[in-house]
Amino acid sequence: MTDLVDAALADAWQTSWSRLVGLLIGQYQRPDLAEDAVADAFESAARHWPADGVPTNTGAWLLTAARRRVLDRLRTEAVHRRKEPLMAVDDEMRAAAAAVVDPFDGAHVADEQLRLVFACCHPALAADDRVALTLRFVVGLTTAEIARLLLVQETAMAARLTRAKKRLASSGIPFAVPPPGQLDSRLDAVATVLYLMFTSGYQPGSGPVTLRVDLGDEAIWLVRQLSVLLPGRAVLSSLLALMLLQHSRRDTRLSPSGQIVLLPDQDRSRWHGEEIAEAVALLASEEPDRARRAADGATSGGPVARESAEGSSGAAPASQLAQEYRLQALIAAEHATAPSSADTRWSRICTLYASLEDLTGSPVVRLARAVAVAEAYGPTAGLALLDGLDEALPRHHRLPAVRAELLVRAGDPAAAATEYERALALVTNDAERTHLTTRLSTLR
Repeated sequence: MTDLVDAALADAWQTSWSRLVGLLIGQYQRPDLAEDAVADAFESAARHWPADGVPTNTGAWLLTAARRRVLDRLRTEAVHRRKEPLMAVDDEMRAAAAAVVDPFDGAHVADEQLRLVFACCHPALAADDRVALTLRFVVGLTTAEIARLLLVQETAMAARLTRAKKRLASSGIPFAVPPPGQLDSRLDAVATVLYLMFTSGYQPGSGPVTLRVDLGDEAIWLVRQLSVLLPGRAVLSSLLALMLLQHSRRDTRLSPSGQIVLLPDQDRSRWHGEEIAEAVALLASEEPDRARRAADGATSGGPVARESAEGSSGAAPASQLAQEYRLQALIAAEHATAPSSADTRWSRICTLYASLEDLTGSPVVRLARAVAVAEAYGPTAGLALLDGLDEALPRHHRLPAVRAELLVRAGDPAAAATEYERALALVTNDAERTHLTTRLSTLR
């Protein structure tokens, strides 16, 4: 029974959190109470389900319990109710949220989640706060997980979330999808947080949980919903292509025993070919020869970033974010379409990464570029690109891990062992720790 309850709770957390929070905000206008009530409902489930059994409809059970918690809190603070900040939620929306019995009947899910995403991404909030709130409210990540994903201290992230929640409640930010005339101005902010939502599913967490494929599914679904609202937007088509290409390898990233399987060792026959094909088509969809020109530019060292930004005659340039996603998708497409690891066109990937680094200045992009350069031109060339990154990525375990791998290839096992030990001191995920420990043991 314990295993059954644990599995049901984990599944409900992954599939229900954002929908429950969205429904409660829609009904009660209180984002602070909504989050606390959903958390309390899960705690109540952990106490009652082992004795009473897992309910047939876990979402409805949790919604009922959460509503009771909100009502209890509202009664307790009734004297001060008028002083509490409320989100702008119209009567029709509130009535619709209150009428929901089954939060997964399929009719309202897209609206509720998109409303929550757009509320968290409102321009009145700071850019960093938008990301943190979305990962908390929409994804349900813990403060520690959000801090690790955004490369900040947990205490700093806790303070940021507290401030952002107060700002969200006190600013009169509407819990609604913006009118058509305002959608484009909010699109880059929403796309950014949806991609972070996606990558959080593959970001190393703490403890034994390595992958959360459901977050990838959810993010892809939300991008598709946005594409229906805003068809033909370059940032959405490039983002969807990137997500599909990365998600296509989900079944091969771990061994049956939960060990990490590196890209060269993955079984390419198990990659999802239909998703790869859809992504490649998306990259070529805006202009028939755009992907070809970008790829040709990469091969010849041409201006890939400029090619990504330019459309056909009369077309508006893509945003910088659209260019970033397109370059990342082109890199992912090189991996996804290579018949084997040995057939990967690393020189093309190197040039694409160089253009991406020029565009973003990101140290994480430099780290990935160093790996590609090492594959194309040898470990010494890759190691040279890692110089100066320690200060920029002081808590990033993958930096010493990559340096260790390249030092092994360069014939310096003693220095490699030191870097593996540094990586082990920083890693928080069990699967990655096992991988690094194995590499270090093999080296010794």
